[in-house]
Amino acid sequence: MNFYTRRFNLYLLPWVVCLLVSGCALWHHGDKNRAVGIVRVHVESDNSNAGTTKDITFPRADPIVLNIQTDAILTEVDIVGARLFETPGGGFAVELKFSETAGWRLQQYTAASPGKHLAIFAQWGKNLKDGRWLATPLIAHPIANGTLTFTPDASREELDQWIKGLDAVAKKNTTTRETP
Repeated sequence: MNFYTRRFNLYLLPWVVCLLVSGCALWHHGDKNRAVGIVRVHVESDNSNAGTTKDITFPRADPIVLNIQTDAILTEVDIVGARLFETPGGGFAVELKFSETAGWRLQQYTAASPGKHLAIFAQWGKNLKDGRWLATPLIAHPIANGTLTFTPDASREELDQWIKGLDAVAKKNTTTRETP
């Protein structure tokens, strides 16, 4: 039996090179210290159907129970910008700016649910270990400008980390939307 080692090596060499190049790319899935932020915006629910609603408690001090729809109406995929700013009373607030279609969705849900609450859940930090319900603002009127502003139940450091993560996700979303 004849075995052609030279031909075998010539055919094998391009495959080995491709494997090494793709293997190196697979091992480096971006920067492990990159900032990541997650947000989920839910709407308060009147009914308590199992599977479509759930109870949450908010805030951390003196909590109340709020029944919300399990499906989020907005997520970090819809974010185009996030910022943290000082309020006149010495506190701070968060402003989330959503894409045009998400802004329409926000307007539709807030117009249909006056007097109810939005429930805002957030996660931040490495491996998204930290996370909790940040706010439950009352819907007083339809939000027509695609911007949700609220006062969160979190420390300044937690919010800085969260906003940095949301901005990173927003930049990634913007590049993805622009690329055909």
